[in-house]
Amino acid sequence: MKKNILKEKSLSFAVRIVNLYKYLCEEKKEFVLSKQALRSGTSAGAMVREAEHAESKADFIHKLAIAQKEINETMYWLELMCETEYLSSAAFDSINNDAVELIKMLTSIIKTAKSSLTTNN
Repeated sequence: MKKNILKEKSLSFAVRIVNLYKYLCEEKKEFVLSKQALRSGTSAGAMVREAEHAESKADFIHKLAIAQKEINETMYWLELMCETEYLSSAAFDSINNDAVELIKMLTSIIKTAKSSLTTNN
């Protein structure tokens, strides 16, 4: 079976987000910002999974575009947590680098899919 790197990385990112949420709730007693990051950070991987069984190429692109937006939203919450000192710079850099990598992968896949969509019409 072919290895799906996007699927693996989005799941790994979601696991990191869940662990960050648990840490922020238990250690920092922060519940609002972390819950927002939990929702958007785990939603991205779910959309990648949904895209695997998209009904059409357009549906595939749409689902990955939503995943891209969710990662971007997560980056906002991470930046806010860093700026308000709930996250250290090192912790922010580490998880944000994963988010940037996912955004780049999603952007590339979406561009390729859109290109093949227009050339096939």
